[in-house]
Amino acid sequence: MKEIKKWLAERIGKLGIKIEAEEIKLERPTDFCFGDWSSNIALILAKKEKTKPRELAEKIIGGENLPEGVEKVEAAGAGFINFYFKKEILVEEAEKNNYEVEFRKKLAKWGHEKGKQKTMVIDYSAPNIAKPFGIGHLRSTNIGQAIYNIYKILGWNCIGDNHLGDWGTQFGKMIVAIKHWADDKKIEKLKIEDLERLYVKFHVEAEKDEKLDEEAREWFLKLEKGDGEAREMWQKIVDLSLTEFGRIYEMLGVKIDVSHGESFYEPMLGEIIGQIKKAGISKKSQGAEIVEFAKMPPAMIEKSNGATTYFTRDLATIAYRIKEWQVDLMVYEVGVDQELHFRQLFEVARLMGWTKKCRLFHVAHGLIRWKDTKFSTRKGQTIHLEEVIEKAIEKAKVAAKKSRVVKKMKETERQKTIEAVAVGAIKLADLMSDPKKDVVFDWERVMSLEGNSGPYLQYTYARIGSVLKNSEIREQKNMEIYDESWEKEEEVLLRYLGRFEEKIVEAGERFSPAVLVEYLLNLARIYNEFYAKYQIIGEKEEVRRIFLSRTAGSVLETGLGLLGIEAIEEM
Repeated sequence: MKEIKKWLAERIGKLGIKIEAEEIKLERPTDFCFGDWSSNIALILAKKEKTKPRELAEKIIGGENLPEGVEKVEAAGAGFINFYFKKEILVEEAEKNNYEVEFRKKLAKWGHEKGKQKTMVIDYSAPNIAKPFGIGHLRSTNIGQAIYNIYKILGWNCIGDNHLGDWGTQFGKMIVAIKHWADDKKIEKLKIEDLERLYVKFHVEAEKDEKLDEEAREWFLKLEKGDGEAREMWQKIVDLSLTEFGRIYEMLGVKIDVSHGESFYEPMLGEIIGQIKKAGISKKSQGAEIVEFAKMPPAMIEKSNGATTYFTRDLATIAYRIKEWQVDLMVYEVGVDQELHFRQLFEVARLMGWTKKCRLFHVAHGLIRWKDTKFSTRKGQTIHLEEVIEKAIEKAKVAAKKSRVVKKMKETERQKTIEAVAVGAIKLADLMSDPKKDVVFDWERVMSLEGNSGPYLQYTYARIGSVLKNSEIREQKNMEIYDESWEKEEEVLLRYLGRFEEKIVEAGERFSPAVLVEYLLNLARIYNEFYAKYQIIGEKEEVRRIFLSRTAGSVLETGLGLLGIEAIEEM
C-alpha cells in the first residue's frame, strides 16, 4: 500500500501538482471487479485543478512503469484509480495464512513496526458476587475475550483482569437479607439462586420498610472496618459465587488472567483518598468528599459516614494497574450505561497525572435487553446465562439427529461437538452486532444454527476439512500455482483471503470483533459459492483449488479462535 501511495504521489508531482504520499487515501473496492485497491485522489484534486476527474485520473496513470507487484492500473467511473495485484503477490499473501506460526510472527512484526509491542490490560466480564451469571454479562465476557485475543495476535502483551463486584453496599443488603430470611450459620449450603432470591426480596421489603436500607449501610460499614462476623459472611458469599462463575467460564471456554475484585483494592483506598485531597481536586460537601467537574455531575470519593465508594475503588484500580504492570493501554469492556462513570473516572486520573503514558478507553457496549425494558436483577427480571446455554444445547441436539457424521461419533465426542456448536451459536449471535448497539433478546436469534451464525462458520470449516482429507495433496508451500488461468470465483476467493490481516488490525483499532465476524461470514459465503460451482478432487485444477481450500480453512480456524469459538473437524 505504501508503494502505491508513493507511486501516485510521484505521478501527480510530474503533472505539477504538489502532494505528499500520506495525503493519499486508498480503499478496498467492495466489488472485486474493481481491483484490490482504489483511490479517489483524482476526484479530490480535479476541483482544485479545474479539470474533469476522469481525464485527470487517466493523466496520472499514463506511462509504462507500474508500482511493484501491480499487474495493471486503470481509470474507472467518474475518476477512480483502481489497482490490480499480480497473481503471485496474491498467492504469497494468502499462503502466509496457511501456516499459523508464520502468520502470528508476521502480525507480531507488524506490531513492532507500528510501535505497538506494548502492554494492554483489559477489564472485562466482571460479574457481581451473589448473583448468577446473567445473560447481560455475556457481552462483556464475550467481546472482552475477543478483543484480548485480537490484541495478543497483534503482538501486544495482554493482561485480562476480571474486576469482580465483590465489595460495596450490596453486601450490606445481602447480610441483612440472610439474617432476616435465611440461616446465617449455613450460608455455604445456599445456592447462587438462593442468594439472588434473597437480594430481590430485600428490595421488595425495603420499599415497605426504610429501616432495612439503613441496616444494610451499617453492615457494610462494619464490613469495611473489619468486623469479624461481617467478614466471615462476606467470604462465604464470595466463595460460593466464585465456584459458580468458574463453572460458567468453563462452559464458555473463557480463561481470564487475573481476578482482582473490588475488595483487592480496599487496603489502598485510604492512600488514594489522601492523594486526591493533597492534589487539591476534591472538596467537602454535606460531610462527603467529592470531585467537581465543569461539564459533568460531581463524583463522590468518600461518603459522609466514612465509607468508600465504587468510584474510589476504580481510581485505586487504575493507580495499581499502571504501577504494577506499566500499562500503555487500559481498556474497559463495560456497558454503555456506565459511560458517565468512566468519563468522570478518566478525568480524575488525568487531573492526578496518572495517564501521561497510559491511554484509557471505554468500549461501551450496548445492553442485552427485553423489547420494552432492560434486565434488572433487583426486580427479578433477568435470564441466567446457563439457561440460555442449556436451551442452545437442546436445539443443537435436535439438529445433530439429522447429521450422519454426528450419529457415527462416540457419545463423548458427540456431546462435545453439540456443546461446541451451541456455545458457538450464542457467541457469534452476540459478537456479530456492533458493540455500541443494544441487543434485543430473542431466543431464536441467540440460538440460531443456520444462516449468519457460528454453526455456519463451523460447518464451512468442517466441509473444508473433508475436502482436504480426500485429497492426496499434503504440502503446498512455495508452489507456483499462479501461472494457470483462474476462474472468476477462484480469483474472488484468492483476493478476499488476502484481506484477513487488515481485518484483524481494523477490529483491534476499532475495538470491534464484529469487523472480524463480518469478514469470516463473507469468506464462508464466498468459499461455499466456489465449492458449489467447481469440482475440486481429481481435476487438473486440484492443486490450485486445494490451496484455496486449505488457506480458507486456516483463516477460518484462526478467525474462530480469535472469537473464542471452536473450529469443529466433523459436523
